[in-house]
Amino acid sequence: MAFWEGVLAGYGIAVPVGAIAVLIIEVALRRGFGLGFTAGAAAASVDFLYAAIAVVAGVALASALAPYATLLRVLSAVVLMGLGGFGIWRTWKQQRHNIPSQTTVNSSSYFRTYGQFFGLTLLNPLTIVYFAALVLGRDPDATLSSADRIAFVIGAGLASLSWQTLLAGTGATARRYLSPRFQLYASIFGNFVVFALGTRILIALTI
Repeated sequence: MAFWEGVLAGYGIAVPVGAIAVLIIEVALRRGFGLGFTAGAAAASVDFLYAAIAVVAGVALASALAPYATLLRVLSAVVLMGLGGFGIWRTWKQQRHNIPSQTTVNSSSYFRTYGQFFGLTLLNPLTIVYFAALVLGRDPDATLSSADRIAFVIGAGLASLSWQTLLAGTGATARRYLSPRFQLYASIFGNFVVFALGTRILIALTI
């Protein structure tokens, strides 16, 4: 039972469309399924990590992070705006000067992509609050054993990974079947969405 609760929790945090989802699709669209999957695996790794932390010390850690929530949101907004803006500039420059998109993929590409998406997803520690709330929202008379905690975390991690893999597959499919011009427009739109999401975070903090 705890495993399936974890699966539902994992999909609950992964499925809503956000900047990470858009970036995973955009990476797969530009560079192929391998790097898209790597980006998704990094995001799923953070969900797995945060789920594990939540079932062990979610309440205490959530309280400790509360004073820094605004700072972390500002930081994530700036990073998203930077990534989106750079992506738009890079795509525009390639199109204007007829620079072919980078297609060479090596081991360093995978490590770099994994590190980038792991760090970016890590900027949202409120995921811990989400998982902790689900754990605490269980029937108070139901004891959460160590096996239940492990099953919950595994379920959440696998659910997140399956969804991120679907996103990577979507981007890779588009890369394979859509025209280069459409891929160009899709990449620009994706980066614009990421920039807009970062902007929305900053605006929300000022209201």
